[in-house]
Amino acid sequence: MSQERLQAPRGTYDVLPDEAAARAAVEAVARRVLEGAGYRRIETPAFEQTELFARGVGASTDIVRKEMYSFDDGSGRSLTLRPEGTAPVVRAYVEHGMHKLPQPVKHWYLGPFFRAERPQAGRFRQFWQVGAEAIGAEDPAVDAELIVLLASILQELEVTGVRLRIASLGTPAARAAYRDELRAHLRAHEERLSVDVRDRIDLNPLRAFDADDPGTRAVMETAPRLLDHLSQEDAEHFAAVRALIAAAGVVYEVDPTLVRGLDYYTRTVFEFTSDALGAQSGVGGGGRYDGLVELVGGAATPGCGWAAGIERIRLAAVTQPVAEPPVDLFVGLAGTDARPPAFALADEARRARLAAQLELAGRSLKGQLRHAGRLGARYVAIVDGAGVTQLRDMDSGAQEELSSGEVVARILRERGMA
Repeated sequence: MSQERLQAPRGTYDVLPDEAAARAAVEAVARRVLEGAGYRRIETPAFEQTELFARGVGASTDIVRKEMYSFDDGSGRSLTLRPEGTAPVVRAYVEHGMHKLPQPVKHWYLGPFFRAERPQAGRFRQFWQVGAEAIGAEDPAVDAELIVLLASILQELEVTGVRLRIASLGTPAARAAYRDELRAHLRAHEERLSVDVRDRIDLNPLRAFDADDPGTRAVMETAPRLLDHLSQEDAEHFAAVRALIAAAGVVYEVDPTLVRGLDYYTRTVFEFTSDALGAQSGVGGGGRYDGLVELVGGAATPGCGWAAGIERIRLAAVTQPVAEPPVDLFVGLAGTDARPPAFALADEARRARLAAQLELAGRSLKGQLRHAGRLGARYVAIVDGAGVTQLRDMDSGAQEELSSGEVVARILRERGMA
């Protein structure tokens, strides 16, 4: 009896070779832009202590309340598949004493993240993000640099319809008085709010700005704005960030309703969207998190960063063909007794840093040549059991007989690599 065919879990997907090549192109651009600006690659574990996200991201956020994949590791400890990248990088900063390094410490990362949210176009339960973090400096130039770097990456990848929204959440002290005023506004219109927003009026009233519910959105149109309640220092910081990104030629709009879905943000917040993505238009964003290092056990240290979704970038980018990896040499077989010398020739070519593929499917000679043409091979070597090789130049059609030991040297000479 046949078994039921298994499939990838809902909300996940396989990265097939063609897509992997396109994603590698995204990574190459991110690496060049970020490392050129002094950001160094960091890798953190796929799972962390649950407390890191409960404490750092915020117990009132949707991520912690609804979307984390948490499990007991068998020893009574709760671990969580990472739903975002900033808290793990900050944890690494504290754990490895990076405060002793010249500040700011600048990192970038790329990897899979996990959230139990409803799958939709470009949003998956396992998704990939590229991100950048600068920890240890409160200069508004840090915020501006990060924004400009993400803008550069999106521009180079030809993401269409890009818009940048920017705002300031102020410092926690400045935000406290504003929250009291916002709570009063929400309480006055409580009957028009969604249940979810009503339940979080005391815990996190700013999240009401993100609500999709029509009644809540109507209430928020007349809500007080945090930008009108910034301290002078916060306002000056925000003005400096805007002046710097404008000096770099990055177009932006100030959005006083912009909030982020994580509690650790302070002062600058920003989001890049793409009109090509419809209602779920977010491509990437981030902001400043000056209290996060302290929350995860370090000394009070400023920080700023962003993350962008690889899947979202790919959906919004102009589709560009990704060239297949070049094949310098295809090694074919004239009979089964030719396998040992053919195998040795392919190995020699690879050791000489040529891209070499070996016939593995038992094709006829005609089929092998046709397959080499499909691969775009520059040369084809047909090896017989005696180690005699017919080397064909696929561009000119010229063919000559060589011993297998002469093939690689001939190719290297003709390509100026000898």
